[in-house]
Amino acid sequence: MKDLITIGLPSKGRLKEKAISFFESKGLNILQSSKERNYFATIRNKKNIKIIFLHAKEIIQRLGDGTLDLGISGLDLLSESDKNLREKISIKSKLDFGNANLVIAVPNDWIDVQTIADLEEVSFDIRSKRNSRLRVATKYPNLTNNFLISKGVTQYKIILSLGATETYPFIGSSEIISDISSTGKTLADNNLRILKDGIILESSACLFFAKRQKKNVHKFLEEIK
Repeated sequence: MKDLITIGLPSKGRLKEKAISFFESKGLNILQSSKERNYFATIRNKKNIKIIFLHAKEIIQRLGDGTLDLGISGLDLLSESDKNLREKISIKSKLDFGNANLVIAVPNDWIDVQTIADLEEVSFDIRSKRNSRLRVATKYPNLTNNFLISKGVTQYKIILSLGATETYPFIGSSEIISDISSTGKTLADNNLRILKDGIILESSACLFFAKRQKKNVHKFLEEIK
């Protein structure tokens, strides 16, 4: 279809529910298939709009390559992306859900470490005693690197997290972590605490659009102000 608009929405959980509710609050009723594993939907009375349910990270990728025209995903995922991808995507609006912070967290028993400046001291201590660097486990290497360097922390190395990041300090895979946290409860449950000045990014869900948009996409964006 020539004037087709393709929208990516999160495929599961509260983000999916909230994204659907956002569109419905604008009078746009999303019609989903009754099939459990169907990843496509439409909007009532909008035959030129196709909705695809995707992983939140993939929505950012697809906006960047032009496969999607619009999408709802997290600001953290856009911010973590490479510069050339970020330059192809614009934020239409920040939404009032999906709120979470990307933070630096340390084990509770690191009593003397309260701030990033304290972290720098610890990193030099590890370097001199063990001849190794402070290990930081994270799924957000770009944001974490930029933050630590901006704060003057240099003696560390990033450990890419493949699963439950909060477990890494306690299985010996890292000393500290950076992770996304909405309430801090999961960190606390795992005997971790956020440094006083350890917020890297305040994130939320956003409505994004591909910069190389069609005219009818711009018109649709005006409809959902």
